[in-house]
Amino acid sequence: MFNEILSKAKVSFWSTLLFGVTCTNAFASSSTLEPNDFVGISFWLISMALVASTVFFFLERDIVSVKWKTSLTVSGLVTLIAAVHYFYMRDVWVLTGSTPTVFRYIDWLITVPLLMIEFYLILSAIAKVPTGVFWRLMIGTLVMLVGGYLGEAGYMSVLPAFIIGMLGWAYILYEVFVGEASKINAKSAPPAVQKAFNTMRWIVTIGWAIYPVGYYFGYLTGTDPKDSANLLNIIYNLADVLNKIAFGLIIWNVAKTESQASKA
Repeated sequence: MFNEILSKAKVSFWSTLLFGVTCTNAFASSSTLEPNDFVGISFWLISMALVASTVFFFLERDIVSVKWKTSLTVSGLVTLIAAVHYFYMRDVWVLTGSTPTVFRYIDWLITVPLLMIEFYLILSAIAKVPTGVFWRLMIGTLVMLVGGYLGEAGYMSVLPAFIIGMLGWAYILYEVFVGEASKINAKSAPPAVQKAFNTMRWIVTIGWAIYPVGYYFGYLTGTDPKDSANLLNIIYNLADVLNKIAFGLIIWNVAKTESQASKA
């Protein structure tokens, strides 16, 4: 009875919290979203999906074993942080019609390292993982993000910045495909974890490829970035659905599967 009451209290708490965040940001601005502003609509739709995902991940923590709770907590934090930023990015777009580069990179600077931590966490749930794996993933992530920001914000020529960002991404791919993280997964992980790890690294490969594609069309085709802002933002927004929400759902699935297996 106590556990049931506690679970319902958690549902009420997270629902109230996310509803408050949603309403505060939704009505904080006097901007009006026009029905033909498809970029603004994409910001709004994805922000709602991120809010819903956050509630889901935090509530689902109650049904998984202790060793998986941290992974679901991180997934919920990723979508919560992204949701708040998406409300602000929507307002920047609606009010100015310009790409909210600063807000987007603040979001990525927090959420992308958290996504990389998820590789470390799911392996740590089933094996002893050297801290070097964690730091290598962090270094690759920061190099990728800093390179991209320097180019998009105009602090560096776009092509050299693009190359720096790609090198960071390549370093991450090396670690998760052939580096120590990949070897630990192949050697120690049960089938469900191996499947999740494999899907996650393909999201980092294919899903994250959307970002350099957007960067290329936005800054390296010779057109004015303002002219390609619509396409650039829609590409980035759709990528975040895959790379934040779908990424978290993969972790939720393996956490639930492994928790049920341990009880059988």
